[in-house]
Amino acid sequence: MASTTHSSHVPDTSPGTSRWPLGGLLVLAGAAFVTILTEALPAGVLPAMSADLRVTEARAGLLVTVYALAAALTAIPATAWTLVVPRRPLLVALLLGFAATNAVTAVSADFALTLIARVVSGVFAGLLWAMVPAYAARLAPERSGKAIATALAGMTVGLSLGIPAGTALGGLIGWRWTFGLLTVLALALAAAALWRLPQLPGERVRRGGGLLATIRTPGIAAINTASIATVLGFYVLYTYIAPFVERAALDVSTGTVLFVFGLGSMGGVWIAGITADRRLRTATLGLLTLATLCLASLGLFAYSTAAVLLGVLLWGATHGGIPTLMQTAGVRAAPQDPDTANSLWVTGWNIGMAGGSLLGGVALTDAGTGALPWTASALLAASVLTVALARRTGFPPAN
Repeated sequence: MASTTHSSHVPDTSPGTSRWPLGGLLVLAGAAFVTILTEALPAGVLPAMSADLRVTEARAGLLVTVYALAAALTAIPATAWTLVVPRRPLLVALLLGFAATNAVTAVSADFALTLIARVVSGVFAGLLWAMVPAYAARLAPERSGKAIATALAGMTVGLSLGIPAGTALGGLIGWRWTFGLLTVLALALAAAALWRLPQLPGERVRRGGGLLATIRTPGIAAINTASIATVLGFYVLYTYIAPFVERAALDVSTGTVLFVFGLGSMGGVWIAGITADRRLRTATLGLLTLATLCLASLGLFAYSTAAVLLGVLLWGATHGGIPTLMQTAGVRAAPQDPDTANSLWVTGWNIGMAGGSLLGGVALTDAGTGALPWTASALLAASVLTVALARRTGFPPAN
């Protein structure tokens, strides 16, 4: 694979860098929105899905796990194989793929078939998450951090509005109809991509580049180590947030908790947007420390509705900001190989998702929901330590 990866930038065919490419970035944000909904919606409707598919909640958590594993295993080779493909047709194909797999999920009555659909969705997600940050940076190279934050804001809106709305819709019209609506949304975004995104060519193969060269790039190891520890901690609790809320007998629903989490995420992506180009390392370390403290507070005050909502709000802010900051760091650390750098990030992030959901399932089965936030907090503490000890090259400033 190392011999097939890439790239020196091909000159963009987008509008000049003096004009902010809002239309194209909003389409990328929409693609991120669809991807995060496809990824995380099962966590919000997990009890209903497990009951309908006649499996336990812990086993239904595999719907998140296999998605993450598929993205992790395929992001690097899929990115390498599609480097020369023009960006807009590739994005449209991915959105059509999401529409198809979500349609299968909506109608399937068989858990095994649903798992297969989730695996295929995960393949699409791995490629899309690797492509979008580099695509956004090419649209606005002089303000790449802000451009990446704008594109990944779709993930934040998905968490703050889409997932809670999907959870609420799941209760009102059923989770199957909710996945059906997600299918329609993916189709509509594919049409919008054809209309609004500028044509951008793929990347040329660069001698001396490739996967191994990118791995050896200073800073890449620290970025990915911190990312894996972070997402392990996040998904230990997030995958099983519905059982956590329900068994704590709080005065609010899971949908409300997820909505508060998403509102915090909107603040987090704003923080990332204003700090990524100037205070990348400081902002990353600050948000990781805040996440550690928030998760510990959920363990201490799990039965207090006010404390849980405050902790989830601040935790959401860290979840909204950290992925953008870390993907910006990857693009900065490996400016000649941004897609490969992001495919490494996607692989590590999704390994963390899979590992976090599996670890959370073990903790839920063996020790109950009370163990989830403490396990998550310990993993985030490891991420803080990694970033604190990392050399400056791990989170470089803008050129």
